[in-house]
Amino acid sequence: MNTADDAAVYRLTPELAIAQTVDFLTPLIDDPYEYGQIAAANAISDIYAMGAAPLLALNIVAFPTEALPMTVLGEILRGGADKAREAGVRVIGGHSIDDKEPKYGMAVTGVVHPDRILRNSTARPGDRLFLTKPLGMGIISTAIKRDLASAALVARAVAVMTTLNQGAARAALDVGVNAATDVTGFGLLGHLHEMIAGSGVGARLLCSQVPVLDGVMELARNGAVPGGTKRNAAYAEPLTSFDAKVDETQRLVLADAQTSGGLLLAVPPHHAEALARALAEQGVPVVAEIGEVTSDPSGRIVVEP
Repeated sequence: MNTADDAAVYRLTPELAIAQTVDFLTPLIDDPYEYGQIAAANAISDIYAMGAAPLLALNIVAFPTEALPMTVLGEILRGGADKAREAGVRVIGGHSIDDKEPKYGMAVTGVVHPDRILRNSTARPGDRLFLTKPLGMGIISTAIKRDLASAALVARAVAVMTTLNQGAARAALDVGVNAATDVTGFGLLGHLHEMIAGSGVGARLLCSQVPVLDGVMELARNGAVPGGTKRNAAYAEPLTSFDAKVDETQRLVLADAQTSGGLLLAVPPHHAEALARALAEQGVPVVAEIGEVTSDPSGRIVVEP
């Protein structure tokens, strides 16, 4: 791929291509099993974002063997293996090193028909934009580190982050979307900008329609904002026109760096209702129509209340 797509795709035959991606992350939560699940779901997501079916994975591990018991690593790997199994992925090996800070992720390989590849650079004016998971994971991760997040909020965030994007990808393929990407480290604004810049279009977002996990806005107003989110917001600022009614906290949340976020889908307007139904039938965390693609060739995002 020659754009900022989510995974590399290599055509093997006229009817078969492989998709390849790699991702790993540091712990977001204390539970090692759930951390392993989140890291696996996060890595596999890039394959789903390309419309591919994940098949194989290699573990990537960095672990402080003298500082933590090996049983912790066992739980991390068990979480990753269970999530991979849920996705129909076989973990066939991997590589590990001794490191001061734990890190875990996967290199994932999938397959896709060359004519069924989902791209992030093929959105069209008039397309409706859908998001399949709520925002706020970066802010919640920072709140966890500062002991500001309630147990209930952490549990809701873990449930979102461990949910595979399998169902969302299946709905996107069945209905026929024009473009897709997953929302991860660059935040919603960053990944949307990649989509519209690659497509030669613009976008209009309705801030009130963007799903945000309950409690996130309050945490952000209290300063629980990660450095990555602040950098994302600074990057997005000159690329985005914000209505005066969209306050600073809302702008930060729109730029919040996500882990294992949802799919951002651009669908033709006459397929929007069908996509909403298909996503609901697949049981995705949220079905949110958050805006539309515009004909602005500058790649500018307009955010309205």
